[in-house]
Amino acid sequence: MDKTIKIISLLRKEYPKSKTSLSIRSPLQCLIATILSAQCTDKRVNFVTKDLFKKYKKAKDYANVDLKKLEKDLSSINFYKNKAKSIKKTCKILVEEHGGKVPNKLNELIKLQGVGRKTANVVLGNAFQIHEGYVVDTHNLRLSYRLKLTNNKNSIKVEKDLVKIIPKKDWLDLSHMFIDHGRAICKAPIPICSKCLLTKICPKIEVKKRK
Repeated sequence: MDKTIKIISLLRKEYPKSKTSLSIRSPLQCLIATILSAQCTDKRVNFVTKDLFKKYKKAKDYANVDLKKLEKDLSSINFYKNKAKSIKKTCKILVEEHGGKVPNKLNELIKLQGVGRKTANVVLGNAFQIHEGYVVDTHNLRLSYRLKLTNNKNSIKVEKDLVKIIPKKDWLDLSHMFIDHGRAICKAPIPICSKCLLTKICPKIEVKKRK
């Protein structure tokens, strides 16, 4: 069996319900939560968005709110001032150019404030089930390198490597499963290899042994 297929098969058995840990119910919520999640834990984002999503239901709500008020609502999030500006500007664009809706095209998403390729891929995959690219976060960077699915450590280069060897239908699921496995077992800086279901097929590139 091909190594990548074997990895996917083993992880599916271990994490059969793997999905985004962000609490979202719409494309707009997905976009806002993903912007907030940059350099911040999903747990903290979910804590903040629990009330945020009750207060702001449409793009125009974010576009019209006073910036200082939005900053206050986001104050427990890392870099909340910059993220508040990005969200307000992004939602203004959504209202003026997209009828208040989140676009489902990569080239349109990356034109939004605070939205790069990674965020756009997250939104496309989780909100629209569109697999335009592979979402490479810190866990995916670490695991794909340790498993030697790539020789690169740059997220853009890693994405290019992964989309060549991973079936498109598995892009989103594997990204989520790598996140779950990275949090549970394949941790930084030292993984728990003794409990890893991939240990027999993992070359353990640059893996430090536990003392």
